[in-house]
Amino acid sequence: MTAQLSDKILDGHMPTGQLEERSRPRAVRVRDELTQRIDSGELPAGSRLPSEPTLATELGVSRATLREALRSLESEGLVRRMWGAGTFVAANRRVANSLDLNFGVTDAIRAAGMRAGIEQARHSIEPATVSEAARLELEPGSDVLVVERVRTADGKPVVVSRDILPGRSVAKQPHLADEMLKRSIYDVLERDLGIAIHHGVASFRPVRADVTVARRLKIQRGELLLAIWQVDYSEDGVPVLSSYEYHLADAFEFTVLRRGPGRRLS
Repeated sequence: MTAQLSDKILDGHMPTGQLEERSRPRAVRVRDELTQRIDSGELPAGSRLPSEPTLATELGVSRATLREALRSLESEGLVRRMWGAGTFVAANRRVANSLDLNFGVTDAIRAAGMRAGIEQARHSIEPATVSEAARLELEPGSDVLVVERVRTADGKPVVVSRDILPGRSVAKQPHLADEMLKRSIYDVLERDLGIAIHHGVASFRPVRADVTVARRLKIQRGELLLAIWQVDYSEDGVPVLSSYEYHLADAFEFTVLRRGPGRRLS
């Protein structure tokens, strides 16, 4: 904020509405500038941002505008503001998701502006266990395609997934199992098999990483994870995909729209 603009505000010559209108775009520009510095590595993960007075002067804005931009960056998981210590670039950038949307991990990572990747990928044909068969409405022991992958965001492992599909899905096109190691399974289902996912039913639970999952995510055993068990259904209500996912708790931020309670007085 320039000195001239500040003087107008202090003298009462600029209505509050005009101040808010000019402040909002400026805060957005500051947020975008800081985001660019973080993405480019100019402000590396874990580094401390300059003090608010220094940064505000450097960017040519008021401290109020800077704080608005920092609040936005914090809500996006790009920075962490620690009372008495300052503002730091987040070591782990978060991927935001809404729980009322059936999201694919690949799409969620890309929507957060990060590079989605896959590693430690493998697939196999196995006999369905009793629980897997029940979820997919198959006979126990039926052939199922099991696809195991570690999903990465900007090269960092963030999700271990185990996806199970009826073997008949790829029986006539076995090469598609290889495609599922490289692409979003939702994408393969729709583009290559003509199966669009209508909805999914998911269960969420916090768990501690066991030895196997910890090794694949390159974390310590016992770290907190969010486990998601989900069954996806086609447009005609047939279960086509059963998934087990283990998400790094500090890599994802989930939101949910809570309606009501609305009017309760007659």
